[in-house]
Amino acid sequence: VAPLIGHVGDGNFHLGLLVRRDDPREVAEAERLHDRLVQRALAMDGTCTGEHGVGTGKARYLAAEHGDALDVMRAIKQALDPLGIMNPGKVLPP
Repeated sequence: VAPLIGHVGDGNFHLGLLVRRDDPREVAEAERLHDRLVQRALAMDGTCTGEHGVGTGKARYLAAEHGDALDVMRAIKQALDPLGIMNPGKVLPP
């Protein structure tokens, strides 16, 4: 079950994959579907993040989407947060 919400007219949609977390097969299938959806969006010059930003579940796709721009993002993060205390480890992958 995956309710679809969003504003599809401008290309934003959000699937809420409903899974039983105690069922490893169901969780694995939901993760496979999630990965496939993100890969398809990126292949169509879309984004994995939409307007809601990057969560911990999408950070692993940033390199595929932004490439070398991640270095610029890291430099900005370092300039604004040199102590690494603002949301540490949540957005930019190492």
